[in-house]
Amino acid sequence: MADSAPALTQGGEAGAGPLPRRVGAALRARFRGEQAIRLLGAAGALIPALALAFILLSLILEAWSVLGFNGWHFFASTAWNPGQGYAAPVTTGGVTHPLGAQFGALPLIVGTLASSVIALIIAVPVSIGAALVIVERLPRRLGSAVGMFLELLAGIPSVIIGLWGVLTFGPFISEHVVSWIGANMPDVPVLRYFRGPTGTGLGLLNSGLILAIMVIPIIASTTRDLIRQVPLLPREGALALGMSDMECARRVTLPWVGSGIVGAIVLGLGRALGETVAVAMVSGSITGTLPRNVYDAMTTFAATIVNQLDGALGDATGFFLKTLAECALVLLVITLAANVGARMLVRKVSGTALPVGRGL
Repeated sequence: MADSAPALTQGGEAGAGPLPRRVGAALRARFRGEQAIRLLGAAGALIPALALAFILLSLILEAWSVLGFNGWHFFASTAWNPGQGYAAPVTTGGVTHPLGAQFGALPLIVGTLASSVIALIIAVPVSIGAALVIVERLPRRLGSAVGMFLELLAGIPSVIIGLWGVLTFGPFISEHVVSWIGANMPDVPVLRYFRGPTGTGLGLLNSGLILAIMVIPIIASTTRDLIRQVPLLPREGALALGMSDMECARRVTLPWVGSGIVGAIVLGLGRALGETVAVAMVSGSITGTLPRNVYDAMTTFAATIVNQLDGALGDATGFFLKTLAECALVLLVITLAANVGARMLVRKVSGTALPVGRGL
């Protein structure tokens, strides 16, 4: 049987294959070797940066018209008044807004930062201690089981944790744990913030505790994996030099993974700053006032946005919605500032030398 005739090109010449096959061959030749990996890596590094820039630019454009109207007073005021929705809108400085509309973000800033600080104060030592116990004290099987339950805690939906905080955890803490503290704490400049009626458990303290519960699995699991990477020889050498287990952990193990622990804390801080549903359920969600003590109701940027979004969508002028966009922009700036500060701290920590011997 005779061979089949060769394929013709567009110019009628023989010897060239079909167009799809030639295109595939050209692509394989183009992306052969390390070039494909290099391009994929560049795209993977560029996409997150572009996404962050797109989000930041979108928030700036959405909130641009109200930035000048609210001004710096927005960061120092406690007012939160959407205005009279049934009255005729008014125009001030080229910005149309409901009559009497006035917004201040100071309670939101205080609530966001205070609840996150409370969460980290509780979560960081508990997480590091739990990681050390899992790695260095518990048997391998028991440590693996405890670590598995720790990671399962991180996967619980925040709405479930928030509901548990409203129905069980918050009332228990306010009635049986901090009620004596609130009644007997002396009225001095710092301790007075722990004095006062504890309420029903909806407030700043409960929000910080709930955030700590949500942050602990993130920091603890990451710290556990980091401690497992510490070589055995430096720890055995520290013990041979006469260090106790506590000194070995404080002077060798933790400094060895210090930069990674800082990164884990930053991950937990990001979760605490941006947590929405759980905080909206347990904070009391009160706007327009600052908490007088750690038991008072409060709100955060994320909780305010989710609680006020429905009302903002009903504002025909769009002023309320643009103000919420400004709140989101401030929260994003706070989060980015925390991450940049933590990265600078990581560079400082990673450049420190490891101590050797007792007393260094």
